[in-house]
Parts: sequence; C-alpha cells; structure tokens
Amino acid sequence: MSVQERKQREQAERERLIVATARELAEQQGWDAVTTRRLAERIEYSQPVLYSHFRGKREIIGAVALDGAAEMAAALRTTSAMDDPRTRVTALARAYLDFAERHPAVYDAMFQLDGGLTFASEDTPEPLKDAFEALLESLREVAGDGVHPGLFTEVFWAALHGLATLTRTGRLPRGDAQKRVELLVDRLAVS
Repeated sequence: MSVQERKQREQAERERLIVATARELAEQQGWDAVTTRRLAERIEYSQPVLYSHFRGKREIIGAVALDGAAEMAAALRTTSAMDDPRTRVTALARAYLDFAERHPAVYDAMFQLDGGLTFASEDTPEPLKDAFEALLESLREVAGDGVHPGLFTEVFWAALHGLATLTRTGRLPRGDAQKRVELLVDRLAVS
C-alpha cells in the first residue's frame, strides 16, 4: 500500500468516526448537543482535524443523512420480495415508520434539519435517490391505472412522513399506528 493510499484510508476512517460519533451523540442527546467541540473531545482529535473533513455541523448532518438514506433504502428493500402487493406495501410502510421511530436523529438529519442536501433535482445525492427508488420499486405496481408511479410514490412517501412526524411528536396516539397504515394502504395502494 502506498503512502497516499494509506492516508486516504485513514482520512476515510476519520470521517466515518466523526459521522458515527455525531449520530450517536444526536441519538442520545439531540442535535443541539452535537458541536464540533464535543465531537473533537469524543473522538480525541482537535477541532481543526474535524474542520479538515467537514466545514461544520451542517456538512456533518448531511453526511449522517446520506448514511441514513442508505440504511433506509436497505430496510425498505427487505420488503420487495413479498409476492402479494398489499402485504408488500403494508410491510414497506411499516419498515419506513419503524426506521423513523428507531433512528429519530437520523430521520431528522434526513428530512428536518439543513444538511445542505438537495432533493428532487439533478444535484440530489445518490443515497437519497436510491431511498426514493426503494419506495418506488414496491409502489410502482399499486399506483393505479393512469397514475404516474413517481407521483404516487411522492404522495405515499409524504403520507408516511406525516405519520412518522406526527406520531413521534405526540400529535397522533401511538396505539393506532397499525390502523393508520392499514387505512393508508387500503385507500391509496390499489392493484
């Protein structure tokens, strides 16, 4: 291994450590607790080292969001092998909502906080495109006649996002979560 390759590997490892530590801290104490000073202390590097990888908290949030999008896409794709469309879409909705509930800080990084990421454009990073594609793969067949699958996926995703956000903030009671998923699938996902 050349010196250059070793340096690149070490740099990538430091970046992964910074992102993992930011994520861990945010999941434990919220995003307000994530500061470059606290991150530097936790990973035992100086703040200038952090700034050599990320220009600030915004970029760190963006990196956490991209990791989260890749994880969400993988979780959503676990449902794609189900043959029955209704069962598959129900499982997809449940996987989405479970991800949002299990990883609230990551979910916030993906959809609530400014991580400097763009959606629905040519500049959209691949992990975000892939997460949308994971939704589209399972929803395409249930969009209904004459409905553009991408548009249907946007509406279904918006409904899931609303359910995730409103449930997490206590505006919707958790006890009816499964009934909401069933209603969403019954009303929107026709095959």
